[in-house]
Amino acid sequence: MPRGDKSKYTPKQERKADHIAEHYEERGVPEKEAERRAWATVNKDDAGGKKSGSGRGQSTGNPAAHKGGRRGGAASAARLKSRRYS
Repeated sequence: MPRGDKSKYTPKQERKADHIAEHYEERGVPEKEAERRAWATVNKDDAGGKKSGSGRGQSTGNPAAHKGGRRGGAASAARLKSRRYS
């Protein structure tokens, strides 16, 4: 399979990439860059294209789209309340 070939992705992964790319374009990202970022996100979420074997139809573990906000606020929480709001 040549680099950049999208034939080994499931229809769901293709829809996901299209949806992500659409939103990047709405935010002013150029079309080619939006496509690149969208496929990078799909690869990060699903670890690439179609996989063979039993049990591969399960949901992905930690999709990138749901990671926001989990790690934030640690630095602020470590400070005393009086210093946070001064």
